[in-house]
Amino acid sequence: MADTLQDFIPKAAYDQVAQLLLHDNLVVKIKKERKTRHGDYRRLPNGKHQITINSNLNTYRFLITLIHEIAHFEAYKTYGKMIKPHGLEWKSVFQHLMLPFIRPEIFPNDVLPLLAMHFKNPKASSDSDPVLALKLKQYDAPNGKTFIFEVPEGATFRLYNGKLFRKGSKRRTRFECTELASGRLYVFNPNAEVELIIE
Repeated sequence: MADTLQDFIPKAAYDQVAQLLLHDNLVVKIKKERKTRHGDYRRLPNGKHQITINSNLNTYRFLITLIHEIAHFEAYKTYGKMIKPHGLEWKSVFQHLMLPFIRPEIFPNDVLPLLAMHFKNPKASSDSDPVLALKLKQYDAPNGKTFIFEVPEGATFRLYNGKLFRKGSKRRTRFECTELASGRLYVFNPNAEVELIIE
């Protein structure tokens, strides 16, 4: 494991993580922020496996993302490449790998019960769990961003690509928002981070 990795995860988790990464064919790379994902896993053409994680994540989100991606690697090793990326096999492996980390030496007490609830049936992204995502955000460095669900209905917000939207009503789980330039309707995950425009 790269020595720098210990700068990105809670200290009490380091030895356990090091054990999970004791594999010659697995490489972890830390990347600059990517707007569309926290991390990813892929099998390289040379047969090796690579995990990338965004460098801007707080230590708790970084650890969850790292274990999420290690679970893809372990599920691939155990079940082969025909499984669904976030199917039952991956969920089972992710739960098994994450369980030893859900303790007060690693995560804050206000995060632990939310993690326990989330890992009863982990989703493809911790961002799809609004309660957990909001709690983890409290440990981020301030970035001037707001979750969509915190934006008042009718307010204007800007995406990372510069496009402006007006927030509309909520569907079952997502919010309808209108792009101002085109008038087109889009739906947003409640935990998408945007820049609120104060009018």
